[in-house]
Amino acid sequence: MTLWTLLDRSLLILGPKLELPKPGDIDDTVLIYNRVPKTGSTSFAGVAYDLCVQNKFNVLHLNVSKNNHVLGLSDQRRFVLNITHWESKKPALYHGHLAYLPFSRFGISRQPLYINIIRDPLDRLVSYYYFLRHGDDFRPYLKRSRSGNKETFDECVASDGEDCDPMNLWMQIPFFCGHAAECWIPGNPWALETAKYNLVHNYLVVGLTEELGDFVAILEATLPRFFSGATELFNSGHKSHLRKTSSKVPPSQETLDKIQQTVYWKMEHEFYEFAKEQFHFIKKRTLQSVDGVLSERKPQFMYEKIRPR
Repeated sequence: MTLWTLLDRSLLILGPKLELPKPGDIDDTVLIYNRVPKTGSTSFAGVAYDLCVQNKFNVLHLNVSKNNHVLGLSDQRRFVLNITHWESKKPALYHGHLAYLPFSRFGISRQPLYINIIRDPLDRLVSYYYFLRHGDDFRPYLKRSRSGNKETFDECVASDGEDCDPMNLWMQIPFFCGHAAECWIPGNPWALETAKYNLVHNYLVVGLTEELGDFVAILEATLPRFFSGATELFNSGHKSHLRKTSSKVPPSQETLDKIQQTVYWKMEHEFYEFAKEQFHFIKKRTLQSVDGVLSERKPQFMYEKIRPR
């Protein structure tokens, strides 16, 4: 019996007292977390890894060669068919640095559930800049690609350096836009509008790095089959600790003014504010705060008449 059959039967009989499948029930749900780099994704993936045994689902890391965020057409097909037909690994959460990919283009009618997290675009770029030079507290022993380079972000911007080029801000929009060539052209208005459309229509929920705990709470309320116990785990343990980039220096106002004049910042900032508005809208209607603690709201609907008796 699939999840959908269970839900359909419960809705007909139970109304607002819907009983969702419990860990161990047959379930073929697939989640895809196509994580954007430097948005707190390691911390969130850690929550999933800690829960997968007790909640009985699979977590699979998609390791894309040479950090490519888009796949060739044949690899797209292999990926879609693999996820769709790999029954022994369902239910599953797949995560990796991959742009949004619609399964429908390959004739798959049932789509996976997409989730993601995004971050203030300039904060993300600054964090990545220093990460390449100094790493972070997650694996401090690893030597990063720019190790030994002590140039600050301000100095890089003043000299129009490559690593701080405002075009590097163009990351979150293409991740949500997808595999089309236009998605990866920095400053493309079509890509921005497509990313907005996908966020609203093709993602279950998109959280914010700055409000990661609330994102976890929404997922637990919405998908308890996967995330039962996630909020307590996140709030009480080390999982609430976000990876901290070492030796990060906040940019000066002069640097901010220079970058915020660019079309790349303006468009990425617009997308971030759009995502924030959607997330706050969902959060307000999904969670309630009691004595400073967020929890799921009580059901906000009911069936008044059910026929035949």
